[in-house]
Amino acid sequence: MPPTLMRAAKARAAERGESLKDLVNRAVAHELGLPSAPKAKAGRVTLPLIGRGAAPEVLITNEDLAAALDADDIDQYGPQ
Repeated sequence: MPPTLMRAAKARAAERGESLKDLVNRAVAHELGLPSAPKAKAGRVTLPLIGRGAAPEVLITNEDLAAALDADDIDQYGPQ
């Protein structure tokens, strides 16, 4: 493919927000009179993506967290 044609194709694909591969596939399908398959757009996902029970439940209180942070500070900086 000549460089000027490649640059124009890349620019057109970028304008349309599609890949160069998708643009070329659509153009060839059009030239051959074949229907081009529309690219499936990613839809919205429903959260949470990981179902309940997929991971073990973690039970931690604010006091547990504070104690862990205090212990880490003592390890890192020594007792005060």
